[in-house]
Amino acid sequence: MSDLPLRSVLLLCWRDTGHPQGGGSETYLQRIGAQLAASGTEVTLRTARYPGAARDEVVDGVHVQRRGGSYTVYVWAGLAMAAARLGLGPLRRVRPDVVVDTQNGLPFLSRLVHGRRAVVLVHHCHREQWPVAGPVMSRIGWFVESRLAPRLYRRNQYVTVSLPSARDLAVLGVPADHVAVVRNGVDAAPGESLTVPRSATPRVVVLSRLVPHKQIEDALDVIAALRGRIADVHLDVLGDGWWSQKLVEYAHRLGISDAVTFHGHVDDSTKHVVLQRSWVHVLPSRKEGWGLAVVEAAQHAVPTIGYRSSGGLTDSIVDGVTGVLVDGPADLADALERLLTDDVLREQLGAKAQVRSGEFSWKESADAMRTVLESVHAGRMTSGVL
Repeated sequence: MSDLPLRSVLLLCWRDTGHPQGGGSETYLQRIGAQLAASGTEVTLRTARYPGAARDEVVDGVHVQRRGGSYTVYVWAGLAMAAARLGLGPLRRVRPDVVVDTQNGLPFLSRLVHGRRAVVLVHHCHREQWPVAGPVMSRIGWFVESRLAPRLYRRNQYVTVSLPSARDLAVLGVPADHVAVVRNGVDAAPGESLTVPRSATPRVVVLSRLVPHKQIEDALDVIAALRGRIADVHLDVLGDGWWSQKLVEYAHRLGISDAVTFHGHVDDSTKHVVLQRSWVHVLPSRKEGWGLAVVEAAQHAVPTIGYRSSGGLTDSIVDGVTGVLVDGPADLADALERLLTDDVLREQLGAKAQVRSGEFSWKESADAMRTVLESVHAGRMTSGVL
């Protein structure tokens, strides 16, 4: 352990776990922040506001400040960091030893204020997702992510959540000896959910934010293709997002509305009950940093099918052992049909997935992150899988 203990950490992220569009990356930061706070470090999270959210509150020991919107959060956070150096503004009492700058496509440019004390947290690169932002913003965004940020932070520590994401950073020019891999943990599944009986009829589940790059349409297409061959097959969609109504309408056009349940955002207990009743989890995302949903499904002995090209799923799914990786929609349909009709294979994959899920905890993730942050505080770099 470093001889320079962490007294204060500032976390920067465009959303938090309460945000309507919050997902796995926000959960990662909040859970690790909570663990750091519980061990005595003062943790402040600077993020965006959303309807109904308090400007300032303490969540799981983390002091949360919410200012700005989807893009102005970066502006307000930058101004607040600069003002704090002059003893002004809402961050004036925060004296961070280390700043964790979460780059969800765009960084907070914290290096301009905090120098090498800034650590860049990247879940995955966003090249495949930028087109959703429109032709102009997508070009600007990808330029910032692929050219400007690697140059600006070339002397800073990076943290990512999977080996594929580390390789993507190397392609962008980030030195390998500057990149540490700190994988996701997972919250323990509520004990009562583990006693819920598996559905007697085939239930497929998708646990995801409902946004275009998650490609939930592929799961709907597969259900439409299989319902004539597998009796009573049903899809449960857990999660919400700004693309949800488009998906409801798409299911209607496919004529499968009666075979799909859109649960929306649900509480933790409901989520785990639905997972426990499911046979197979499908995650057809175009890009994933890790895939927290994979491990959450695995807690219930539910194997996941996902795309090999997504990147992070090649780390969270052990192909042919805890789930199946496929190369496109046609393969997705074939793999799902096989798992729904082969009870022995499905149960073998699920059992091994459940065993592997026990390897991950937020405490271990937070301990690994603390190692990285203390090294930065002491002026050292860390690399490899922690």
